[in-house]
Amino acid sequence: MLQLCTLLVCAVYIIYGFIGSNGSGKSTTIRMLCGLLRPTHGQAIVLGCDTASDTDQVKQRIGYMSQKFSLYYDLTCIENMKFYAGLYGLQGQIKKDRIQNVLKLMQITEKRAVLAGSLSGGQRQRLALGCAILHRPEVLVLDEPTSAVDPTSRRLFWNLLAELVKDGKTTILVTTHFMDEAEHCDLIGFLRAGRLIANGSPQNLKAALPARLILLDYPTPGTSQQALKKSGMPYLDAYFFGQHFHVLIATHTQIPKNLYYHAADLTMEDVFIFYDKQQRKGPL
Repeated sequence: MLQLCTLLVCAVYIIYGFIGSNGSGKSTTIRMLCGLLRPTHGQAIVLGCDTASDTDQVKQRIGYMSQKFSLYYDLTCIENMKFYAGLYGLQGQIKKDRIQNVLKLMQITEKRAVLAGSLSGGQRQRLALGCAILHRPEVLVLDEPTSAVDPTSRRLFWNLLAELVKDGKTTILVTTHFMDEAEHCDLIGFLRAGRLIANGSPQNLKAALPARLILLDYPTPGTSQQALKKSGMPYLDAYFFGQHFHVLIATHTQIPKNLYYHAADLTMEDVFIFYDKQQRKGPL
């Protein structure tokens, strides 16, 4: 259930990210903004249009890409694009030129005659994105588009999104549960249990966090954990990260002199966990 989620995105040609764990309300929010779900309370306004009463107008002005890509696997790449171009009313030379340009932009020109079902996960992802931007939408809505692809494809996909925004072609609203992807967004909103618990740029959210991150310098994560416990130092969170032991502490916390550590930069995962714990337990 989505509760009291008030969101205002006025800037154009930016990437706005909805960040949250599974079940936090990201996809529900997206579906409401696309006119696929009707809000039980309040309104969803996109490009000045009410998504409940002006659904058709909203759908013509936005692009939407679902988690499952919504492709026809028994059609080729170009056949999929022709189908979607027809849905958006593109015809003649404009339709042909758009398809050729998008195939090139998505780096799948050589796959134009290949069945979508025979493509790799990353290629299907780019084909789905291409189908969503054929009509040059003012707002592009992406629902967890990188959840089923490898890291290399994820990076290429985010590079393509950055290129779309840089060229002033669209404003992007994207959902993800990968915290590292938040770094690619100009603005982000953290969702938890249907509520927007934080909103701002990655840099501002990090700067506003009343906490800092340290890494303990001991031979193993286990000995780091023991040293932290023995020190008696209060902390907000502590966790293993590879061969390191990360400790999140309040900004004003005094670190014992006998604790070996070095400072580290906060990650968006640290920021999200901080706000998430605040919601579950109250102020830290």
